[in-house]
Amino acid sequence: MVIDVVSASDEIHLKNDTTPVSTQQQAIDFIKKIDTLIKSDYWPHIRPKTFLENIRLNIYKPLSIYEGVSTNFCGYAALSYILLHDDPLQYAKFMIELYEHGEATMGKVFFHPSPEIEQAAGAMKFKGKLDISPADQIWFLSLADHFKGYLNVFDKHYDAGDEDKLWASVNYAKFNRMVRELFNEKVDAIGSDLIHPAINDLYEYISSKMKKGTMVLYINNTFLYKKTHSALKLAIPTHYIILERISKIDDTITIVYWDYGGRSLRQLTPKFLKRITYGISHCTKKMNDAP
Repeated sequence: MVIDVVSASDEIHLKNDTTPVSTQQQAIDFIKKIDTLIKSDYWPHIRPKTFLENIRLNIYKPLSIYEGVSTNFCGYAALSYILLHDDPLQYAKFMIELYEHGEATMGKVFFHPSPEIEQAAGAMKFKGKLDISPADQIWFLSLADHFKGYLNVFDKHYDAGDEDKLWASVNYAKFNRMVRELFNEKVDAIGSDLIHPAINDLYEYISSKMKKGTMVLYINNTFLYKKTHSALKLAIPTHYIILERISKIDDTITIVYWDYGGRSLRQLTPKFLKRITYGISHCTKKMNDAP
């Protein structure tokens, strides 16, 4: 059973988070000092003014970041939620560095996007709001260009339109590896690309883990979002969502989750939750450089 309910307001703070590495105000103060940018030699299709506006929007309204229509960027967008909530100052500094110099480091990862990526960013069309979000295009494309999983073996090099194909896909192990390498996060992950987590009471497991940190669910969204025009539903995971709140009354579970552009609220049965869930990643910040 799935009951659609009006999305919650982006201004309501539901996430029970740990202390951020940096604060939203620190990121705001940093970006306010940048009045103008010189047009980059590395990103020919990116206008500096629009690029800065996109970064400001992500800092002021981190829930608004959006993967784009028909792309395989959902894993990178879920990753962005963690960064924009836990360390927005690092995000702002990294993006400015990448724009100005064509390369930058985040966590353990050095990014040097390929010439094909530099040409593609800012030139995407028919991707909805992503068309007018040049900073998001640079960020998503750079992540997909650098990180590779077994699904990307068949398409390692970017060609126009690859954002919709296997080139941009994010399998479950790749997602967890990206979080660990980019951020100061400990990731407790259970699940896989093909088999459901071996947990009897999924609600109890998830709710007990959600007392701090960020909860990411790897789900089959073809079942979560019913579409009358689609007769075939493949029983594989296809999507990453951020679970912000979960509660249960009798045999009805209510979840509030972030799903690219804003929050949604759904009600479902324990059986249905188990049916759609393939991966559970609980991300918490490491303290005192703990391993």
